[in-house]
Amino acid sequence: MKFIVLLLAFGLAHAQTYPLKPVRVVVPYTAGGPADLLVRALGQKLNDAWGQQVVVENKPGANEIIAAQDVAKSPADGYNYLLASDAVYSLNPYLYSKLPYDPVKDFIPVSRLVTANLMLVTRPDFPASTPKDLVNEAKKNPGKLNYGTVGAGGVNHLAMAWFNTQNGSLEMQPVHYKGLVNGLQDIMTSRLDVMFAVIGGAAPLIKAGKMKGLAVSGKQRHPLIPEVPTFAEAGMPNFDASFYFALAAPAGTPRDMVAKMAADSARIINTPEFKERLTTLGFEPVGDTPEQFGAFLKQDREFAAKKVQASGAKLD
Repeated sequence: MKFIVLLLAFGLAHAQTYPLKPVRVVVPYTAGGPADLLVRALGQKLNDAWGQQVVVENKPGANEIIAAQDVAKSPADGYNYLLASDAVYSLNPYLYSKLPYDPVKDFIPVSRLVTANLMLVTRPDFPASTPKDLVNEAKKNPGKLNYGTVGAGGVNHLAMAWFNTQNGSLEMQPVHYKGLVNGLQDIMTSRLDVMFAVIGGAAPLIKAGKMKGLAVSGKQRHPLIPEVPTFAEAGMPNFDASFYFALAAPAGTPRDMVAKMAADSARIINTPEFKERLTTLGFEPVGDTPEQFGAFLKQDREFAAKKVQASGAKLD
């Protein structure tokens, strides 16, 4: 009995003193995008609370696999974390026959930080003002329209592949980018026709007249761009393109460290000040516990299998 009490006391002391050195968070996207800005803002607040720096490392490419592999092979010491979307945690196992990491065995869930909805955007001179207009243009010009993705098999890619499947197997050509910013630049200069983009990244550009927004996923219009209707309002009630960003740690990371990272992150992102920041990025706060995130992942992986099958996407 005394031994158990000592262990509990040691674990509590461990959590209270953690972290004792800089914490690394690997982000599988280029610097300056919404996910990168989310982590850097959260990292600054954690720095203020801990007195320890949060170091953000950008490792984009290969549908988030490069970053996931890096963290999966990192020491499970509580000082290495991965910020990624559902691509890493749920989608990639159904997109690839082989992966250099196992999303179940190699990671321990930390927290689903935020959810996000995507907006369908087009170049400013594109002859479509609604999603149904886009469908008609694609049917009139099979194989001639192109769309942007943030990596093959990523959330943007699957959203468009699913859109194409649900609207009569539309033929549009994917153009893969390492980051959202690169795709949006080509939309603005009319080198790219259409793209699903994070609302926070695209809304200011639409307001400036540099591109057009056709519809947003989610049940309600987004406060950043209230003039753009939801897909339901645009006549596509069964279409959705939402995703999330979450933290995971290498398997074997001490549970008390994981719990502290989750709790401190959740406390920060649910403050009024940070919620306002999230709105500008197009995100909604979640901040669940490791247990809640783990339970969510079980359901999300079942849905991911259906989504990939419906899209017909395969990346081998």
